[in-house]
Amino acid sequence: MSLEQDIEKYFSAGELSPAEKKKAMAAFKEMVKLLNAGTVRSAEKTGGVWKANTWVKKGILLGFRLGKNKDMSIFKQMLFFDKDTLPIKPMKLSDGVRIVPGGSTIRTGAYIGKGVICMPPMYVNIGAYVDDNSLIDSHALVGSCAQLGKKIHLSAAAQIGGVLEPINSVPVIIEDEVMIGGNSGIYEGTIVQRRAVIGAGCIITGSTPVYDTVKGKIYRKTKDEPLVIPEGAVVVAGSRPLVNQYGIENHLSVYTPVIIKYRDEKTDAGTALEESLR
Repeated sequence: MSLEQDIEKYFSAGELSPAEKKKAMAAFKEMVKLLNAGTVRSAEKTGGVWKANTWVKKGILLGFRLGKNKDMSIFKQMLFFDKDTLPIKPMKLSDGVRIVPGGSTIRTGAYIGKGVICMPPMYVNIGAYVDDNSLIDSHALVGSCAQLGKKIHLSAAAQIGGVLEPINSVPVIIEDEVMIGGNSGIYEGTIVQRRAVIGAGCIITGSTPVYDTVKGKIYRKTKDEPLVIPEGAVVVAGSRPLVNQYGIENHLSVYTPVIIKYRDEKTDAGTALEESLR
């Protein structure tokens, strides 16, 4: 029986016997080992389409179910209590990752590529994938199962929401060379295609329509397809007027993200990460 079949079996089972729990734990630990190495991912792009690996997400949930709360405190002044199945990711200098001192945490089962810079304090959850030469700035979050490509710039306090549940849903995807501005948030399975720029303070969710002022389009999540931010789009926080009577009478508007241009040389110059910082 394959690892995938084992995970599916134990996830779907009801109460596990002690012997079954032991086997389920072994399967979970093997899956986490592969997640840490980046050889298994919670979502992958196949034939140009991102799809969730549902068995991996089931495996992560199985790990929560199997775990018991444990004292993981480092000092008396820094108390941590969490599932014993979800410790901090084991890392070493030869991994080629810079983790600047100051309170950052990477949970086991997350992949961190070579050349990634982690500024304190940041957090990367289980199932996440952060590819080579990306920057995760201070107070940034990479949620469970979120997938980040190469040379991503995740600015201070940016939040990349994970989508662990529903199991069949594709998590948030940030493709190569995307710039995510400070205090922004990308949630609910949104896909940001390569080289897009998300301006500071933008909040993008599955229920957020995105207005493209260049192409005259409106991008939305549908029942079958996630919200997709096009390649090279530059998105800023905008607003649109409320058209009901009360909104008109009181001159009210609501927030909406707006594509104001597509990436050009000027954009590249403004978003480049100095090589000296690496």
